[in-house]
Formats: sequence, C-alpha cells, structure tokens
Amino acid sequence: MSDCAGGPAAFTRELFGIAGKTALVTGGTSGIGEMIAEGLVHAGARVVVSSRKPQACADTAARLSELGDCVGVPADVSTSDGAGTVARAVQDVFGGRLDVLVNNAGATWGAPLAEYPDSAWDKLVNLNLTGVFRLTVALLENLRTASSAEDPARVINIGSIAGLRVTSLENYAYSSTKAAVHMLTKHLAAHLAGENITVNAIAPGYFESRMSAFLLSDPVAREQLEHDIPQGRTGTLPDIAGLVQFLSSRGGAYLTGAVVPLDGGTVDCT
Repeated sequence: MSDCAGGPAAFTRELFGIAGKTALVTGGTSGIGEMIAEGLVHAGARVVVSSRKPQACADTAARLSELGDCVGVPADVSTSDGAGTVARAVQDVFGGRLDVLVNNAGATWGAPLAEYPDSAWDKLVNLNLTGVFRLTVALLENLRTASSAEDPARVINIGSIAGLRVTSLENYAYSSTKAAVHMLTKHLAAHLAGENITVNAIAPGYFESRMSAFLLSDPVAREQLEHDIPQGRTGTLPDIAGLVQFLSSRGGAYLTGAVVPLDGGTVDCT
C-alpha cells in the first residue's frame, strides 16, 4: 500500500475501494444475488450478472446500468455448457480478467422426509454445489490473470446458516449442499492460497428475498422469526453488500478459508 498522503479518506478508499474491479455474480437477478450485484455496481465495479432467465438478465442489467457498469449473461451454471457460456462472457466483456467471482446461484426445496423427491435432491446438488465447483474451475485462468500478492483475486461463495445448524425446516438437500459449499470453500482456499486467490464463504441468515418469502410474508411467522434473531431484524442490501465489498477489497486480502455468518447473531448468539 502507499503511504496514503491524502489523509483518512484516501486511506479508506485504498483499503475498501473496489472501483474498476471486474466481478461476476451468478444468480444475480433476484434476492441476495441482486443485492450483491447492486452493491458492487454502486461501488464502481464492472459487473456481469448471470441467471437462467434471459429476460431477468436483461431487466436487471438495464436497471443496474443506470447506476454504473453491468452486463447480463443468461446461463444455467448447474451445467457444463452454462459454465462455458459464462466463462466466454468473462473473456468477451472483461478481456479475460476476473477480480471477483461470487458464486450465489442456488435453489431450495422443502418436503417431508419420506416424500422428498430424488429430482429435487439432484437439482440442488447440481446447482448449489456442483455448479460452484464447476464454474470456479472454469474461471481459474481468469482469476489468475487478476491476482497479485498484495491484492489477490477473490472467490466468494454464498452458503447459508442452514449449512451451519439444523432447523425444523425439512430442506434436506438445501442444508446439505450449503454445508458442502462451506467445506468446499475451505478446501479451495487451501489449494489456491499459493496462487494469490482467496476463497471465502458468506452464510446468510434470513434476508428480504424470494427464497424467504414463504416465511416473511406471514405476519405471525415473521414476528416470531425476528424475535428469534438477536438483532431483531432480517438482513438488507447494505448488510450483504458491505460484507462482499470488504471481502473484495484490499482490506479483505488477508482473509481466506473463512465461513462468515451474516445473520444478526442467529448462529453464534443463540
């Protein structure tokens, strides 16, 4: 780092600024992924969002382009073809350099144990876990191009507090795949540290998103849920965007292999 002669503001910018960095956010057209993408665009990053739905990609990219630099790429990252599509887009849009990969694409499914469908299990394993592994491998060269000892390339995997503790919800594939994402994060971090690529995971609690709507749309369930969160509220855009910006910045360069609960204290304070 420089001596930051410009004073506190310059020092803060150098530590936490990410303007000009290139970032890919999978599942970036709704929920937490869209919050992350919006935060990165606001911070001056050049962002690609991907989603299975072409119209959602177009709409999100158009909205975020009013704030900064954003391109939408339709792709199903649970498949090899989809991972290839995204990798080619990174080459075309960013010239092959990728500073930040946010593996956010995911889904959930709930059903009684004896009725849990094989198709749901397979779908979630492919998207929530295999897709993270496959896309990270597909983009390794792009991450290596962006990496340096002082400012590594970053992989940020979105896990869940469901992968940290058991709840009463019968979301067997979701909780299992998110726990696996946490371990994959640690394994990749150990392997890639020597290549100046950090790998961390965020384990969000309940956020204002479509995935949580089944609970948050019920006033009684919402009141109980917020009562059970030590900070008394669900997560919002600044919460997830702030942590992602830290992990993407020079200030987060020495952190790797971590799984960070972002849950208002739900896991560690109850």
